Amino acid sequence: MSRLKETYSNEIVAAMTKKFGYKNIMQVPKLDKIVINMGVGEAKDNAKLLDAAIKDLETIAGQKAVVTRARKSVANFKLREGMPIGCKVTLRGEKMYEFADRLINLALPRVRDFRGVNQNAFDGRGNYALGIKEQLIFPEIEYDKVDKVRGMDIIFVTTAKTDEEARELLTLFGMPFKK
Repeated sequence: MSRLKETYSNEIVAAMTKKFGYKNIMQVPKLDKIVINMGVGEAKDNAKLLDAAIKDLETIAGQKAVVTRARKSVANFKLREGMPIGCKVTLRGEKMYEFADRLINLALPRVRDFRGVNQNAFDGRGNYALGIKEQLIFPEIEYDKVDKVRGMDIIFVTTAKTDEEARELLTLFGMPFKK
């Protein structure tokens, strides 16, 4: 069992209940899922780049990635509807907590000139989005085997009703927000 999940079950519930005055334990917000998305715009020209991105994403997440396709045709981008354009992974349960633990404690501290993550990247409904510029910050990725540095979006979906509740939840998980 992941360290984050163990922490959640007791300490976080108690702290959140005390701060927000929940009457029922089921009102306490929790992490619902983590979605990792990697957009590979160059995939329209070279399909091998998408395969490399999928391999990297599967290594990072520990789960099979799904290819995302273009919804609309855009002539300026030479893009047609249905073309493979990226990949994503949705993590839930144990894998979600394990990934969050690795992200917060191993990967984020390896970012160059890291001063914390933006605390205003909430969407108004209690979900948090985080952009990463390179996949090399994850220890699973071997530096020598990387053909191109790619970024990714990581979205934390919570059951929180407000951004304040979600910010408190992620802070208790150990998310290093900028002061």
